[in-house]
Amino acid sequence: MTTIGEALISLLEAHGVDTVFGIPGVHTVELYRGLARSKIRHVTPRHEQGAGFMADGYARASGRPGVAFVITGPGLTNTITAMGQARADSVPMLVISGVNATDTLGKGLGFLHELPDQHGMMEKVALSSQRVTEASELPGALARAFALFSSARPGPVHIEIPTDVMVKPADGLAAALSNAAPPAPEATAITDAAKLIKLARRPLILAGGGARKAESPLRRLAERLGAPVVETTNARGLMHGHPLCVPASPSLKAVRALMAEADLVIAAGTEFGPTDYDGYGDGGFVLPSNLIRIDIGADQLARRPVTVAIQADCAEAIEALLAAIGPADGAVEDGHGRAAAGRKAAFAELSPAYAAQVHAVEMIRDTLPGAIIVGDSTQPIYAANLYYDHDRPGGWFNAATGFGALGYGPPAAIGAALAMPGTPVVCITGDGGFQFTLPELGVALDSDAPVIFVVWNNRGYREIETSMLDVGVEPVGVSPAPPDFCKLAEAYGISAERLADIDALPRALKQARATGLPRIIEITVV
Repeated sequence: MTTIGEALISLLEAHGVDTVFGIPGVHTVELYRGLARSKIRHVTPRHEQGAGFMADGYARASGRPGVAFVITGPGLTNTITAMGQARADSVPMLVISGVNATDTLGKGLGFLHELPDQHGMMEKVALSSQRVTEASELPGALARAFALFSSARPGPVHIEIPTDVMVKPADGLAAALSNAAPPAPEATAITDAAKLIKLARRPLILAGGGARKAESPLRRLAERLGAPVVETTNARGLMHGHPLCVPASPSLKAVRALMAEADLVIAAGTEFGPTDYDGYGDGGFVLPSNLIRIDIGADQLARRPVTVAIQADCAEAIEALLAAIGPADGAVEDGHGRAAAGRKAAFAELSPAYAAQVHAVEMIRDTLPGAIIVGDSTQPIYAANLYYDHDRPGGWFNAATGFGALGYGPPAAIGAALAMPGTPVVCITGDGGFQFTLPELGVALDSDAPVIFVVWNNRGYREIETSMLDVGVEPVGVSPAPPDFCKLAEAYGISAERLADIDALPRALKQARATGLPRIIEITVV
């Protein structure tokens, strides 16, 4: 007899899942009966929040959903922070949890890991949450999850299986594989947008995370229109080094000026979130008055006024626009010049300290071309989110925008390294943030994930301290003593090096990469 727990694993394999992140417990034992005999790799984090962050990093690096297995109660609540980050950044994540036996649910009898209403709680965080009570429900529950990942703005999806349901017979279940696709762009919307584009003389493109897979059509559209392309954090890596690329935050005054001067803005895959567009909270961002917006989600398109809304995958919509507008007429103003001026003015807004930190990030990029750089909330990440041109689409991501979960970087980098073997993966984390998820170092060793952890050690939460001082608040609680990261690495069996001179970073990165093993490089900041 095949149980529902065993069938779940077979169905996940049919959907292309090759890795799950999770910590087994008494409420998920029956899921592991099938897992042990499968081809799916199981990665054991040291905390369920780490499982969620690893699934997130795996998904962002690979483009495939990240999957986490967690127990009911504390296992699932520990994962909620990671699910919140995934929802904020539209990351496909499937969280499968146990839940107590069906006849005990909602009765408050005091069972182990009991919650008043686990399913109801998850409906507030996940895009959807479903409880499976019979074998026949399982293929459909998985199919709906994977259909959502492929056809709409993705995010975390939750499926829970009661402990008494996991052992029910499930012989002969077949996967209901989804071929769901995003909606095709409406012809009327494309025609209306094309008319606006043909009239524009100072067009501008805003690219967000939803455009990460649309580099080729985005480049061709920009070149056809002579339009500068402003990239939010999650779009960095598109059009690297291109004269029309403006890899700078719309929170900067120079970028806002570039947008204000445009007579048409085409926004592709960006939600206009304040952490991208009003990072300083000064209220200075003004939504463009002549706006073509492309987004896969109808709900996103409805949240802000637009001139023309195109609901579609960014790549498909841009291809349709290219076909509709035809060849360039040569009447647009100098896009290369506007982009160059925008880049120069944007970089000039950075403080000397931030400019130096951007240079440090550029050292990593130039020393390890094509690397995936995963960031935590730390000063070099804040600086580079304001201005930095990465060299790989989808290869720059962090938690310093959107939900802003501290401790994200190290486990997410491990997930990325497992998703993309052979690709250099660097995690930039601060001494404060690293301590949130420091035990996940053991996972890098367990799973042979050769992540290079670059620790920016300024002995505390320097960015928060600066924020306090800026508004006249005496700093309190911002100086937690860091451990000796090199000794901690040694305790885990991981090599480490402490740098006092940032110029030694390229040499240290090359040596770390050559080992093919995880390594810590600590940079002490005065």
